[in-house]
Amino acid sequence: MNKTILFFVAFALAATTACGRGNNHNSAKEETIATKESGKVIHLTHADFLTKVYNFEKNPEEWKYEGDKPAIVDFYADWCGPCKMVAPILDELAKEYNGQIVIYKVNTDKEQELAGAFGIRSIPSILFIPMNGKPQMVQGAMPKDSFKKAIDELLLKK
Repeated sequence: MNKTILFFVAFALAATTACGRGNNHNSAKEETIATKESGKVIHLTHADFLTKVYNFEKNPEEWKYEGDKPAIVDFYADWCGPCKMVAPILDELAKEYNGQIVIYKVNTDKEQELAGAFGIRSIPSILFIPMNGKPQMVQGAMPKDSFKKAIDELLLKK
């Protein structure tokens, strides 16, 4: 119950700092596909998502996480102000939790089909994926301490 409250509180705090999906501005500078270096945020394409996170095309009825560490997936866009606020926090967390969790990013402008499959209507939308159990989605920007609490309690079960 504590974890459920955590996410409702985080959602309530973050709900006012999200961008609607109706906007579709493209940035001149787009980050490319991912780096595989540890301690870094990894950018995913649709194909990468299917192999590293969840192959919803193969298993649409049952969630089956494909990774070997708990993960966070940030659904974002380059033009989104709250997304820009979250990005450096996720970079810091990738370093702090190196080897314990994986942090992914999905550009919703480039991966519209993937965003649609997850019903992304507001960004940033953050998907927390524990090793066991169902993932949980939070919409809107969150402060670093809320991310850390979610990582420790939901993903790492500390």
